[in-house]
Amino acid sequence: MAISRVLDRTDRSIVAILAEDSRITNQELARRGGLAPSTSLERVRRLRESGVILGVHAEVDPAALGVGVEALVSVRMRQHTRELVEGFQAYAAGLPEVIQVFHLTGAEDFLVHVACRDVHHLRQFSLDAFTTREEVAQIHTSLIYEQIHRFRWPDYLEDLAES
Repeated sequence: MAISRVLDRTDRSIVAILAEDSRITNQELARRGGLAPSTSLERVRRLRESGVILGVHAEVDPAALGVGVEALVSVRMRQHTRELVEGFQAYAAGLPEVIQVFHLTGAEDFLVHVACRDVHHLRQFSLDAFTTREEVAQIHTSLIYEQIHRFRWPDYLEDLAES
């Protein structure tokens, strides 16, 4: 989606605050952003409508849902036609074990973040979901021991404003 709105410093501050805590009250958001509550509410509404804020999500403990292992599966395609690439991407994104799908440049074509009950489930899933696909030439699986996820994006527009 093309963003039809230029973000000023206040908008970027609101986005940064919400990225850290999307459950913050409007009153607290206004206070931290140095705004009147009505102004804060209106700016958040416009940020949503313009497509800057795409959604609000809960961070969930995977273990609470029975996830015992996460992995990154690198997938190399046999051919690189638009139809095969887009078809595989849609297929992978529709699998319940798949958390994220990245289409890449380089030696590997896709990096697929998966969540499984255990290593046996991961093995079965990898064999059934990926190696049975004709368009897949090769896969490599790397277990994730630990991950650190940042919800706040770097603000490169701030650098431009200061120069």
